[in-house]
Amino acid sequence: MAVPTPKPPPGTAFPPRRLNLRGVPVFELGLWCGTCPALFQRLSAPEAADLEASNERLNAGLGAIEDDVLETYGGVLPQSLYTALLVDVTPQLVTPGSAGDYFSHEQVATWGVDPVLGSPENPGGPYYRTFEAPIGRDQHLYEFMVPMVPPDWNDRRRVAAYAEWAGTTTPPTAVAYSLLDVIQPAMDVGDDYYEHWVLTHFLLDGHHKVQAAATAGRPVRLLSLVDERISIASSDDLAILIEARSKPREARP
Repeated sequence: MAVPTPKPPPGTAFPPRRLNLRGVPVFELGLWCGTCPALFQRLSAPEAADLEASNERLNAGLGAIEDDVLETYGGVLPQSLYTALLVDVTPQLVTPGSAGDYFSHEQVATWGVDPVLGSPENPGGPYYRTFEAPIGRDQHLYEFMVPMVPPDWNDRRRVAAYAEWAGTTTPPTAVAYSLLDVIQPAMDVGDDYYEHWVLTHFLLDGHHKVQAAATAGRPVRLLSLVDERISIASSDDLAILIEARSKPREARP
């Protein structure tokens, strides 16, 4: 997995920002730009959804962040500096253009529609909304979980097996490579102008668990590995994120 940083193409201000898996671009991300809108637009889908690097341990559920699990995924992730979070989330599946789609609603209210396309940004497939909360009067955190492959590619029997899970004190754990982007338009052009804190989790393991949790309306545990160098955020922002993540879930008024 990598997020390379090439030089900007001729005549452009920012280089492309793409998430590559096994050398293949999988998602187009928002530009290296603190004033540009967020994006995780699907470019392709890998052959396998989960890396299954530590499947037995994850199925049992992590009670704490464990060094050996971090070491296992350290061989898969880009060489960087990471903040590790272990959080419980209740995912809600949304599709582009639906009532719960961030890109068609909250993002449009701040940035407007894409001036070239004349329409909202399109992630190119379904994703999960997991959490949101105010950070300050003019700052709001949005959290998303993005599957590497569309949920309808998952094995239905495995999803059903996880959905029948009766519940224990430790939910099964999914793992994600995560980015935090703190962004705001340079000018007030929308109906609701404020700073968007966008925490995006790209699933590495746990696609079936997450779909089952969304279907059953129950939590799943997530080990989130936030790449500090690729995020458009400072170390101070990450500290604020951790505090905000401990608040109750709350939509923007």
